[in-house]
Amino acid sequence: MKANKAVVAKLRDLVEKTLSDDKAEDLVSIDLAGKTSFADYMIIANGRSTRQVAAMADHLKTRIKEEGFGTVRTEGQTSGDWILVDAGDVIIHLFRPEVRNFYNLEKIWAPDIPMEMIS
Repeated sequence: MKANKAVVAKLRDLVEKTLSDDKAEDLVSIDLAGKTSFADYMIIANGRSTRQVAAMADHLKTRIKEEGFGTVRTEGQTSGDWILVDAGDVIIHLFRPEVRNFYNLEKIWAPDIPMEMIS
């Protein structure tokens, strides 16, 4: 069951603040409402290294749980090139810059984002 919009917005804000505090680069938040049923927001960000990407994912898991949004699932934690953090209504993709450029999720999910925002 999907959470109400206010709860989802608080989760999105928490994720954005946590990533900002962790010095994530090129953070983009994509509103998926009406585009898909699996999430309301997709957040994409870069880390400068595999170590930073893994640390950002760990911090997200901890902060989301501490703030009462439940536990999250992750994929790709061991490699640190691309980590998917599934927080339910907010999906987070954390990349190293080269991997993000290769997959270019912004072009797929938000083709209306200005090109200067897409690496």
